[in-house]
Amino acid sequence: MPIPYLPHTQADRQAMFDTLGVAGMEDLLAGIPSDLRCGPLNLPVAISEPELVQELDELAQRNAAYAGPRSFLGGGAYNHWIPATVSALVGRGEFVTAYTPYQPEVSQGTLQVIYEWQSMICDLTDLDVSNASLYDGATACAEAMMMAVNATNRQGVVAASTLNPQYLQVLRTYCWSQGLVLREVAATGGRIAAGSLHDALGDQSAVVVVQSPNYFGILEDQAELAGVAHAAGALYVACVNPLSLALIATPAQVGADIAVGDAQPLGISLSYGGPYAGYIAAKEALVRRMPGRIVGASVDSHGRRAYVMTLRTREQDIRREKATSNICSNHALCATTATVYLAYMGKQGIRHVANLCLQKAHYAARQIVAIDGYDLAFKVPFFHEFAVRTPRAGHEIQESLLDRGILAGIPIDGMAGIEHGLLICCTEQNRKEDIDALVQGLEEVRP
Repeated sequence: MPIPYLPHTQADRQAMFDTLGVAGMEDLLAGIPSDLRCGPLNLPVAISEPELVQELDELAQRNAAYAGPRSFLGGGAYNHWIPATVSALVGRGEFVTAYTPYQPEVSQGTLQVIYEWQSMICDLTDLDVSNASLYDGATACAEAMMMAVNATNRQGVVAASTLNPQYLQVLRTYCWSQGLVLREVAATGGRIAAGSLHDALGDQSAVVVVQSPNYFGILEDQAELAGVAHAAGALYVACVNPLSLALIATPAQVGADIAVGDAQPLGISLSYGGPYAGYIAAKEALVRRMPGRIVGASVDSHGRRAYVMTLRTREQDIRREKATSNICSNHALCATTATVYLAYMGKQGIRHVANLCLQKAHYAARQIVAIDGYDLAFKVPFFHEFAVRTPRAGHEIQESLLDRGILAGIPIDGMAGIEHGLLICCTEQNRKEDIDALVQGLEEVRP
């Protein structure tokens, strides 16, 4: 039966309007321009809670079930194993209900977690300073870009075309809104050539943004690209999957000024695409350009260890138009999740997971290219993602294998000069028999 306290009948609605002192719905909407109104929503009448749950269950059953170990999706959201310890600790009320630590004397636990998060990000990237989390990898890229623009007083931005397309779209939006000039460097053979980057740079270039492993899983020559950027007076931003840093050179080692990325691979569940947590780390000279907040360790009046808000741009809250960044919140619970995951796994655990991903992806690639009609799109080093040229449209192959309970990858038809293709990712979750099932499925759906 309908919920009694909602105005279901015309008499009920009129009583509500009378109480509010308006003639009808149009008066309530008078302050909204007509071109912004979406019109009647045509919603069904209200139903009871049990009826609602039943209806939602029926809708959910129409979705394709997540394929678990037989998922080979990547592109920025990765299916990693999350130890039960992580969920058990992060689910504690102290973490779930924590708010922005405006009062350090009653927020020591929250501040310590942020401090540990910053410390671990600095350990991973080998850079000097890190801050509290950003929203995701895309906004982390954009915030790093703005840091460089403010630090150099230049208006030019150069970004690799091999960035995650969603990250690139956010950069385009930021540049458009800030009046910045964005140049996108085309890839050659799946990655950025130093000569192409040199040609794109000018005397007003503030920053170069490069992702490695890039969207196609390929490792860019970041040391060479950073050298080209610095020769032009630009800062270099390395966008990096944090898990890959267990095996490859750190951003500091390749000469990056700023490192950014998404912490989702560090114990954060896929969650239908978010929320996740972005990270950012930089050289100490850029510390006052960083968005968000930085927590430091000190001692109190009794000599006991205490955590404090060391740097924080108050303009982000009270003078937003004058702020260097409008990031004034953070995905603290997601950052806490990544912190617990890193602490639990340790250096050897992270390295083991990264190595499993690497080995399984290369095993899958070797098996797939042995099938007639399939080949690697780019024959260059990759981490745990790789692009495959396919004999049929990638989206057709994906749909065919979905019927077999296999999420075969992301269709990349028409991207980077690939007519038909799939972006395939392997993690430690993918068993050998699951990879073999993918290979068999790809062979059977050939034209």
